[in-house]
Amino acid sequence: MKTPVPFTPQVEDVKPEEGETVEQMKQSFAHILDTTSKDYCHGVRAVHAKAHGIIRGTLTVHDGLPPELAQGLFARGGEYEAVARISTNPGDILDDAIGLPRGLALKVIGVEGERLPGSEGDATQDFVMANAPVFTAPTADAFAKNLKMLATTTDKAEGGKKLLSGILRGIEATLETVGIESPTLQTLGGAKQVHPLGETYYSQTPFRYGDHVAKFALFPVSPALTRLTGDTVDTHDRPDALREVVREVMIEQGGQWELRVQLNRDLESMPIEDATAEWSEEDSPYVTVATFAAEPQISWRNGETNAIDDALSYSIWHGLAAHQPLGNVNRARKDTYRFSADYRGRVNGCPMHEPRELAELPRAARRG
Repeated sequence: MKTPVPFTPQVEDVKPEEGETVEQMKQSFAHILDTTSKDYCHGVRAVHAKAHGIIRGTLTVHDGLPPELAQGLFARGGEYEAVARISTNPGDILDDAIGLPRGLALKVIGVEGERLPGSEGDATQDFVMANAPVFTAPTADAFAKNLKMLATTTDKAEGGKKLLSGILRGIEATLETVGIESPTLQTLGGAKQVHPLGETYYSQTPFRYGDHVAKFALFPVSPALTRLTGDTVDTHDRPDALREVVREVMIEQGGQWELRVQLNRDLESMPIEDATAEWSEEDSPYVTVATFAAEPQISWRNGETNAIDDALSYSIWHGLAAHQPLGNVNRARKDTYRFSADYRGRVNGCPMHEPRELAELPRAARRG
């Protein structure tokens, strides 16, 4: 196996037109946010607006990692408070009958060290992941076009979206029988209605990993979760079915996941700037560096959990300089995600605050 690629600023290829792309994305975000805040009389996220569970737990960084893995947050063993948010990707809050990709964001609390620009003074490290190994668009420019298309569907009749979702799932299922998956169809409502707790979640895009470059993934490992892998959820006449099934498992069992790292070992076959390029696990397998464990708990209680969800803001740019997001898609997400969080804070009358301990979340929610 090749040695890991060393991190240098030269692994990125920054283009002069990237600023224009970010402005286009902000316009799409503004359209989504203006529409949804008017509809709900409340500010919600421009993407991943609907949460299906807020899960509190502990991230344990493993002791004795080899030098190539003992980097950044993972340089030494230890325990951190953490909170995960499970969601689906649109900027409007939809009936769960509409089949959409799943997301999981993990916020690790109490992380000290040199910070990324814009997160100075904070003590969190966020990992934002989805249940597919690669991103839906190769570049920020293509991402901006997809986002513009999604913005035009915001606030359209939900009944039509349900019908379209059923049609798209049929098309997607047909493609899968011949070994083809369509991220575009899945994003528009053609994704399978998989159980969120059985899924593996991937960072999809690359990050600095101290002296190296890597992607992250969160794998379910406890039996309560792995038995759900591949299961589908009956969403008929159950608009919040995903909250219900996540809550049921978390109350009875809790769960355990492994946070794993895939080191970049060849910049040609594992490119930085193409977010749709899947890095070969044969050439560089995912290796466990930490465990996220959640005791049995109530993952959603109407009213209370909505307020906690409002108080949370996730961004790949909340974190350590040692885990700098890399590639044009990640660079474009910096200002756009902050734009969305600031908009929510302004509309809801409660600016976003990064917690320094889990116990702050209910207080932050009451302030909102």
